[in-house]
Amino acid sequence: MVKISVVVPAFNEERLLGESLAQIKSASKAFLQKNWGFELVVCDNNSSDRTAEIARAAGATVVFEPINQIARTRNSGAAAATGDWLIFVDADSHPSAELFSDVANEIQSGKCLAGGVTLVMDGDYFWANRATELWNCSSRAFKLLAGSFIFVEASAFRKIGGFSIELFAAEELELTKRLKRLARETEKEIVILHQHPLLTSARKMRLYTMWDHFKLLTRVLFNRRALMRRESCHLWYDGRR
Repeated sequence: MVKISVVVPAFNEERLLGESLAQIKSASKAFLQKNWGFELVVCDNNSSDRTAEIARAAGATVVFEPINQIARTRNSGAAAATGDWLIFVDADSHPSAELFSDVANEIQSGKCLAGGVTLVMDGDYFWANRATELWNCSSRAFKLLAGSFIFVEASAFRKIGGFSIELFAAEELELTKRLKRLARETEKEIVILHQHPLLTSARKMRLYTMWDHFKLLTRVLFNRRALMRRESCHLWYDGRR
């Protein structure tokens, strides 16, 4: 029997976490209908709000990561997971039963090592939606994994050492490179699902200005080492929710 572990990294997510976990649990029927095992793991990344309490109330296994870094948080959640496959879902995202069913089909094919999904934002923001469309095209063309939803064989994830703790952003792209290398070695595939996109929050569009986003983008483009400093990636770490 296959067992699925959904790992949710969460930093001060009391506003959105409850709804997201409810959606994940509802979508998990796609696995339960196959008589697969399922567990929900939430990694509380040093939150100062009710994140851990909400996660426990939803029946999740809660682990704690004291260092504020998304890579460490996902790794800590994965370390506590007992499934054959890991699915990383961000705390502001809502996977559907249809998406989980697509994941299950890829797992059953025996050809897949890891995969991601195309995205759709929950708000009507012109530039954000255009950027999401561009990302979706690039993701499908170059097999790039979006951090908001990644599924991967647990043994493969552990073999390559998980997410790089040297990075405070774009860690999913660095993980993608190493997974692609392992996929070639094992003659397996990296897939990007697109029939049932992941609904994810556009809250960064509401919380930050276009100028904030532009400054971050230019900083990263002209100095890749900025990704290795928390203060340079403040859109993820300043606690604004």
